[in-house]
Amino acid sequence: MKAELRSLPRGLADLVAQHLVASGRFLDDDPERAYLHARTARRLAARLGGVREAVAITAYLAEHYDEALTEFRAVRRMTGNHEVLAMMADCERALGRPEKALTLTRDKHARDLSEATQVELLIVAAGARRDMGQTAAAIQTLEVPELTKRTRADWLPRLRYAYADALEEAGRTDDALIWFHRAAGADADGSTGAAERAAQLEGLEFTDLDEDYEDSDDKQSDDTYAEQLDDSADVELEDEDLELEDEAAELEDVVAELEDEAAELEDEDVELEDEVAELKAEVAELKDEAVELEDGIAELEDGIAELEDEVAELEDEAVELENEAAELEDEAVELEDEAAELADDEKTADIEGDVDDLVVDDALDGEVEPPAKKPED
Repeated sequence: MKAELRSLPRGLADLVAQHLVASGRFLDDDPERAYLHARTARRLAARLGGVREAVAITAYLAEHYDEALTEFRAVRRMTGNHEVLAMMADCERALGRPEKALTLTRDKHARDLSEATQVELLIVAAGARRDMGQTAAAIQTLEVPELTKRTRADWLPRLRYAYADALEEAGRTDDALIWFHRAAGADADGSTGAAERAAQLEGLEFTDLDEDYEDSDDKQSDDTYAEQLDDSADVELEDEDLELEDEAAELEDVVAELEDEAAELEDEDVELEDEVAELKAEVAELKDEAVELEDGIAELEDGIAELEDEVAELEDEAVELENEAAELEDEAVELEDEAAELADDEKTADIEGDVDDLVVDDALDGEVEPPAKKPED
């Protein structure tokens, strides 16, 4: 709670804290007054989860069940605190909606709650069953191991009392008497009234020993006593008026502080608006640059596509040139072969000519007869 109060201006935080302290002070003796203080705190700081929880609890104790239920829902939403489920279910019971109360007792978060809250959910669930005329189911709901647990927890006498009460409603008076006594044994401060219920079942008259002491010598007349009551009431009213005046003055100071803060926030808002306008202008420029870049990228992509087409054409031309070169190589090989054949023919002709010359020379020398000439056709 202190951490939440630090989020408020100091004067406002102090005032909210004062009302919360006052609410806690009156919680047991005057729940309605505690509720009014909590509501004042909510008017000043409705966004604080701790404040909303204080309003919820005091409204519940003051029997403003509709408002309590609304505030408990806000507490769960704002803080994630599900320990309020038992009180929410009890509000539904008080508003005459036992089915909704049972639904809340089966909430998915129930298994993660503290032992005390889980026991309170059992008590509320049993009460809802009894509201619906299902006393046997209520008794079965309360027959849990915690009934006989050795503990001084506050929930133990309440659980035993609820069980005894359900047994009595079912006509099981002897069993009810046993459990009223067990509840009274665990109820150190007598808050459940279990001892009185046990005495009633036993036919005894329970006497309250805490009676007002009256001194016969100091008795006053009714008129005098009434005058004193009036005087006392006037004094209390004057004190309350003074308290209200002090609170009003504090509220005026807080309002003044809030107005100053509001003025500062307005100035900050103006500055923020200017910054936002500048940022929007920068964003617009960046968008324009982005458009230009996109256009440039599109042009580059077109240029790349053209280059790719040219490269493809050049590759096709290179293939054609390679084919032509291969054909030329083939022709060159053929020419080389022909040249080789011609060279061989020339060598043969030269050799034959040389032979003929030798034969002629020898014939002239008379050593060899000249070859006979072939007859002409």
